[in-house]
Amino acid sequence: MKHLRKILVCACVALVFAAPGFAQGVKTPAASPTQTINQDFALSSISVTYSRPAMKGRTIFGDLVPYGEIWRTGANSPTKIKFGEDVTVNGKAVPAGEYALYTIPGKDEWTFILSKKLTLWGAMGYSQADDLLRFTAVPQELPFSIENFTVLFGSQTANSVEVQLLWANVIVGFDVKADIDEKILTSIETAMKGEKKPYFQAASWYYEKGLDLDKALSWATEAVKAQPDAYYIEHLKAKIQLKKGDKKGAISSATSSMKKAETQKNPDYVALNKKLIAEASK
Repeated sequence: MKHLRKILVCACVALVFAAPGFAQGVKTPAASPTQTINQDFALSSISVTYSRPAMKGRTIFGDLVPYGEIWRTGANSPTKIKFGEDVTVNGKAVPAGEYALYTIPGKDEWTFILSKKLTLWGAMGYSQADDLLRFTAVPQELPFSIENFTVLFGSQTANSVEVQLLWANVIVGFDVKADIDEKILTSIETAMKGEKKPYFQAASWYYEKGLDLDKALSWATEAVKAQPDAYYIEHLKAKIQLKKGDKKGAISSATSSMKKAETQKNPDYVALNKKLIAEASK
């Protein structure tokens, strides 16, 4: 009986070690780790989810990633890019939503593809019929190598941003733009009819866009009245006055803003006001 019990115990142990579940319990680092990057952009955001294969001493473009063939733009599942609002990509209209980002690398030119098909593995099953659009971009040579495939957000303004792909010694990318001016102007107009008027935000937008500076100044003045200790608001008023050519008024507002910034121990705004006063004193 003891002998039989020993045999049964050994058999059970053998089954445990042989079972698939045991192997699945061993976790190792992913060969091509997944990364998601998010960027606040325009009135919403852009996100990119992709895998990051490594060079590992291999020749990448023209070899591991052949020229002239569809590439998943990374490893594992295709790279996915999500736009929180309607945009243009290299001048082509793209509705808000998520898309698979495929590429066809070339030595002198890359083709970018936004596909509506999100469920494929790699490029297997890819069909041009699922394309939302295609566009081309010229790759640039880097003076150094990037070990892991990397996606970055580059230069950005209020309504534009660069999306950049880097790997080995290549960088290539595209521009994303959003038409937000009319939306913001409409929202300002609507908000100004309400009880809580966004004087500071409205004045800032008009100043940055070079719109009606008289209106911007009146809003900035109202914002200063509502928050007299807010040195950053009075600094905006000074900038508007200077842009309008009222140097005396700009100096007066900047001096007042600087004193408030000193009291509240904000050296950045002290320096900004000193610079504005110096410019207005010329």
